[in-house]
Amino acid sequence: MIKRRTIVQSAVATALGAPALTGFAQQSITLRFHTFMSPMSNVWVNMHKVWMDKVQRESEGRIRFEAYPAMQLGGAPVQLYDQARDGVVDIIWTLTGYSPGRFPCSEVFDLPFMMTNAEATSKAFWEFIQTKASDEYKEVHPIALQVHGPGMFHTRDRLIKAPDDLRGMEMRGPTRQITKMLGYLGAIPVGMPLPQIPDALQKGLLDGCVIPWDVVPSVKVHELTKFHSQFDPASGALYTTTFVTAINKRKYESLPPDVRKVLDANSGMTASASFGRAHQGGDDPARKLVEARGNVTHTFGQVEAQEFRRAASQVEVEWVKDIESRGFDGRDLLSTARALIEKHTKTTKA
Repeated sequence: MIKRRTIVQSAVATALGAPALTGFAQQSITLRFHTFMSPMSNVWVNMHKVWMDKVQRESEGRIRFEAYPAMQLGGAPVQLYDQARDGVVDIIWTLTGYSPGRFPCSEVFDLPFMMTNAEATSKAFWEFIQTKASDEYKEVHPIALQVHGPGMFHTRDRLIKAPDDLRGMEMRGPTRQITKMLGYLGAIPVGMPLPQIPDALQKGLLDGCVIPWDVVPSVKVHELTKFHSQFDPASGALYTTTFVTAINKRKYESLPPDVRKVLDANSGMTASASFGRAHQGGDDPARKLVEARGNVTHTFGQVEAQEFRRAASQVEVEWVKDIESRGFDGRDLLSTARALIEKHTKTTKA
């Protein structure tokens, strides 16, 4: 009798306990990660995948990712932010400049000769948004805010040694501030998403483009151009662009507390700095590929850089005027961004 009662009690406990035990089994949560970058790019291999692997490992498999580079879930790069906002996908990584005017305060980091190195400037960008523009990305939950390494010139038929060399050349720019800069330098600016560059160069629709070294191999710019003009670090960086990694707000809020804790530990300034460091980390390997092909690379010294600074300075003036017309204190935002970049550069090894 005792044995039978024990068996029955055990069976009842098992039946009643099954749902609870299933809950404690902590089933994994799958997040769809979508971006425009090539699956062969430095950004995808050494930044996105590394981050996803780290989150999955630290969550002990509670978080898993379905990873979709190269817009594999459909749509265009300019639609990525809205895909995260609307829940079409869970997490995106995109260039904020693909939505001109939508993130006006962030554009201060796109201005010519603002950045130092990508890690320090990414830290500054995160802190700037938290302290000066907290509503900028309120439609989503930001995971990281970062920039790439120093942008530079890549041209098919003419080596750029001075602003005058750009006169009349059709040059691709990534954001409205950079295309403005190209116009003031004498070029004919062409706004265009990164994936469209190879076809445009091949068809002669572009004479060149401005991109950082690290993305050169992923869009075959080292094969489609012959000349590259970079700035010596002591002379400042021509430009950088801003990126956001964000998760759908409702999805984030629906995550169990323990899962959210892991995601939070891999977000914020630390993640932003890591992304910036990884992004610029692809510069040297890309530069070596260019050298191996025998392409010509020119490095601007400080005197040459001053010519570009003077020619591009109007972009900053216009940005301040534009942002103030929107009700912001443009001069304060500009000085704050510069101060934060300087602060983080002092404490970050380039």
